[in-house]
Amino acid sequence: MKQEKQIAGLYMRLSQEDERQGESLSIDNQRHILRKYAEEHGFEIHGEYIDDGVSGTTFDRPQVQRLLDDAKTGVINTILVKDLSRFGRNYIEVGQYLDYVFPTFGIRFIAIQDNVDTANRDSNAMEMMPIVNLFNEWHAANTSKKIRAVKKSNATEGIYTANKAIYGYVMGTDKKRTPVIDEEAAAVVRRIFEMYASGLSPKKIAEIFDEECIPSPGVYAHEKYGKKLKPNALNIWHKSTIREMLNNMIYIGHMPQLRWTSLSYKNKKRYRKDESEWTIIYNTHEPIISKELWDKVHERMKSVSHGRTTKQGYTHPLSGFLYCADCGQKMKLATHKTKKGSVSYCFNCGHFVRYGKRMCSSHYMSAKDLTKLILDDIREMAFRIEFDEDAVREDFLRQNEELADKAVKSAKKEIQTKKNRVVELSRLMQIAYEDRMKGKMPEELCFGFIQKYSDEQKTLSVEIAELEANLTETENKQQSVDDFIRNIKKYLYAPELTREMCYELLDRVVVGGLPKSKDEPRKIDIVYKVDLISVMRNRRKK
Repeated sequence: MKQEKQIAGLYMRLSQEDERQGESLSIDNQRHILRKYAEEHGFEIHGEYIDDGVSGTTFDRPQVQRLLDDAKTGVINTILVKDLSRFGRNYIEVGQYLDYVFPTFGIRFIAIQDNVDTANRDSNAMEMMPIVNLFNEWHAANTSKKIRAVKKSNATEGIYTANKAIYGYVMGTDKKRTPVIDEEAAAVVRRIFEMYASGLSPKKIAEIFDEECIPSPGVYAHEKYGKKLKPNALNIWHKSTIREMLNNMIYIGHMPQLRWTSLSYKNKKRYRKDESEWTIIYNTHEPIISKELWDKVHERMKSVSHGRTTKQGYTHPLSGFLYCADCGQKMKLATHKTKKGSVSYCFNCGHFVRYGKRMCSSHYMSAKDLTKLILDDIREMAFRIEFDEDAVREDFLRQNEELADKAVKSAKKEIQTKKNRVVELSRLMQIAYEDRMKGKMPEELCFGFIQKYSDEQKTLSVEIAELEANLTETENKQQSVDDFIRNIKKYLYAPELTREMCYELLDRVVVGGLPKSKDEPRKIDIVYKVDLISVMRNRRKK
């Protein structure tokens, strides 16, 4: 039976953009208008439904959903809003509710300032309602476009556009809202980078933090600064959070912005843009970590080794660095218990372990023996460098200088040739277009040439970028040698091989097969990130 008493739900909404429009759109002002109207027209007010800081382009709003649920179940039979835009700015969805859903459930809808009342469908306001809804949607689209333009402009000027500072910083009070270090959180950030550089995975770091009850970034912001927590938020660190932090250059003093975007002003699902589309301003604030630590972390990320963790949570220092000399497959870590009950580790060719002799032969080697061999080699290198560092550096640079000079000259010549071709292609496209305009060339042929030249230009641009990157790497060889020498000297008296040592020094280790006789030596090729081995061997021969 239909209720005769008009029981109203008062719906109010305020988006972040609305807040900038002043008091007329505030929640308090909407409440005053709605309550006054309800009182004057004899409505019984069941309750208020308020979505604060939420866009009207979506109906995925907590309070509007509660309002609709109460209306459909008969708790209320009237909905009061200040105007149609408060209910929503999606033309199609607003129309569906007013034309189909509300009549089906016997719900009366009133938008006071638009004079819309579904109890009087013959009024001029109801006839104009589709146009008003369409205007509201246009307004949302236009507003979204303006907001994007403002954010782009602010980001280009180095203004921090985030709603809140990233973990490790607090928002500055200057005009650019320059991030200021929060020492308590910054200490955790530094520890994350140091732990990863030492060989720990993001997952393992997260587990350690959870065990130590270190507040997660969201919980920390809530406890220290009173920031609102997300619904159902837990005090748990996630590996994705750690990984995101390790890749955020804000921690070395640069400001990368506009990294994320949404599909449209209607579809708020966010996705990460390609790094080439980011807006990055360099050296804008005080860094939390050093450039050296950042490079160390990202060198590890680019490493061929990611390692395998056993069921017991152990990652061997050499896991992921070892390769079979015969088939090129990575060596696989295996464990077995000794008679005394202790755990022993060994490595063998991955193909042999999985498929047997039909794919490769056994390359079994005790992890203990392999570790000792590599550690002894590192110590020997460190000792020789410590003994005569300048001579080792000079010999290395002398041996590589001629090759480097040839490589640099060749690269520069190739780069210039490709750049000249890019300019030539632009000229050819211009000629083709002019011939088309003068009627000397058919349109289809003209566009075919332009497409062909454009595709070649794109290919050349990629090749030029790769050559320039390789050229920079070659020209920075001196710095690479100095970094390597500094790193290896740290391990002169290293008591054991660690994963951090492997990441800093090793490129890979190639393990030969089992020797046919006991007298035949087994070949183990240790490839370092900088090839000082040949230099040292030559010095020994002298």
